[in-house]
Amino acid sequence: MTVIDIDHSRTRAKAAPQEAAPQEASLQRTDADKALRKRADANRVAAHRISRVVPQSVSGRLRRIKWAILLLTLSVYYITPFLRWDRGPNAPDQAVLLDFANGRLYAFFIEIWPQDLYIVTGLLILASVILILANALAGRIWCGFACPQTVWTDLFLLVERMIEGDRRQRLKNIEAPLSVARVMQIGAKHTAWILISLFTGGTLIFYFTDAPSLVRALASGEASVTALTWIAVFAGTTYGLAGFAREQVCTFMCPWPRLQGAIWDPEAFTVNYRDYRGEQRMSVKKAADLRARGEAAGDCVDCGLCVNVCPIGIDIREGPNFACINCGLCVDACDSVMAKLDRPRGLIDFESWDNIEHGRRGEPPVTRLVRPKTVALTAVAVGLAAALALLLATRATGALAVLHDRDPLAITLSDGSVRNAYTVKLLNKGQMTRHFTLAIQGIDAVMSIVGNDNGTPIAVEPDGSESLRVTLTMAKPQETSVVFIARDENGGTMLSASDRFVVR
Repeated sequence: MTVIDIDHSRTRAKAAPQEAAPQEASLQRTDADKALRKRADANRVAAHRISRVVPQSVSGRLRRIKWAILLLTLSVYYITPFLRWDRGPNAPDQAVLLDFANGRLYAFFIEIWPQDLYIVTGLLILASVILILANALAGRIWCGFACPQTVWTDLFLLVERMIEGDRRQRLKNIEAPLSVARVMQIGAKHTAWILISLFTGGTLIFYFTDAPSLVRALASGEASVTALTWIAVFAGTTYGLAGFAREQVCTFMCPWPRLQGAIWDPEAFTVNYRDYRGEQRMSVKKAADLRARGEAAGDCVDCGLCVNVCPIGIDIREGPNFACINCGLCVDACDSVMAKLDRPRGLIDFESWDNIEHGRRGEPPVTRLVRPKTVALTAVAVGLAAALALLLATRATGALAVLHDRDPLAITLSDGSVRNAYTVKLLNKGQMTRHFTLAIQGIDAVMSIVGNDNGTPIAVEPDGSESLRVTLTMAKPQETSVVFIARDENGGTMLSASDRFVVR
């Protein structure tokens, strides 16, 4: 004979005491079935009434950390476009600027050209490695604290709570009929959301053009249609994702949750429920009675606050969930309940899944933040960062490119010599005019620069380029490699590029 014990997260079968009468067991099963049906009906009604998660506010140390990170990230986002950086008279003075029109990316002292795409690729790989390292240490810690979707959703929720009240009041508002006061509330909330979205979209545009100039153009009504269109697009995206999509973005739209199955680490410190301490769940009074009799009782009182505060709407007590963003708000909520009940904190906490299993077996926890996986990822991240720093420090401030004519590849002259023609492009990435002298190596041929018969140095303007028409004539033709050399007459910089001399 078994008795079914029902709770919110799982159904367990327990052996009934040998002395339990069949009639008592039958009554217990009937009561449990009724409770299960009642709970299922309530969940269906709630799901029908509310189409999205309505999280409750919570206070605590993790919530304070999230507020601090929100303030920091928003400050960086909104202020950075207005920071200035002196790059000389012929360069923009905006500290961070994505100048797509001229093919430049400026970030303080760093200037990246289209030819430096490998540096951008390296930065993206470095960011991916750091993200995987963070996941190995603390799961989706980025998602819970610093992801733009999380930051702007928190900001929108703050506005919503200030205008409509906390979760209980907002749930009442959902079911209540429209009134004048309710319409004013909705209007005020969406007006605030739209203003934040416009401010956000406008700031993003500032990263692609001179921010003060665009501010003046917007204030005077002289901004271009292109700028206004992109502001509207980015504002609409912010308004939709932070105001309405919210948890759907973190659960379904973002690819990061889908990768958790492949990179999930049982030794990472993620938000987990210590079920060996919390089960069996029961009321405060029943738990106190059992403890008074010296019997075991779970610390979880099934208050549901951990679910109510979750921005994704999951129940962490059901075990690891790929949708959990590791924000830790349920930790603050549970700790506050434990403090009121005079029970130890940490029923829900940042803990590794391995330690949860250790706790179930009554074994002490084992913390292994430093392990082969994290050491290897750290080494890769440091190596990539060092390599990128070296590339940035040693890269040339100019470039030389050579393109061989294809039609025809070679011309045979009347005296039997062969001529090849090339297009040589000199690029000056510096902020001063540079003068280059062009020469060749590795071939016995006569070089001629069209339009520059006297061989004077070629001037290349700052942040500019010059294309030259160059011919090579070989008296005794043979196919071989040729190296073009461009020497800077001012700084001694030497640029080189290789090509082929062909006979036919």
